[in-house]
Amino acid sequence: MKRVYDMDERPDGAVFLVDRLWPRGVKKDRLDLTDWLRDLAPSPELRTWFGHDPARWEEFRRRYRAELAGKDDALKPIYDAAREGPVTLVYGARDTEHNNAVVLREYVDERLET
Repeated sequence: MKRVYDMDERPDGAVFLVDRLWPRGVKKDRLDLTDWLRDLAPSPELRTWFGHDPARWEEFRRRYRAELAGKDDALKPIYDAAREGPVTLVYGARDTEHNNAVVLREYVDERLET
């Protein structure tokens, strides 16, 4: 995982932006992405409800994982890339511990282990 604002150079392997909205102040040509997987981001309703409030973190994780459970087709590019080599999930949130990329990484890791 990498915060988009902290990317000085492109990481090795596949690089996926996993936010629904393009990061503010970042020019599209600055990011050398494999793909922008906006359909994997939390729903607008869930994102608004969460508001990056750490007190809502556990409930956000539960709700977001429930959303991900119905997105097998959207997850396929990450699964395929992970089988080939390193994958970096890129996000824009300031909080590096409480954001959708953290949950998405956990979710993908669990499924790849089975």
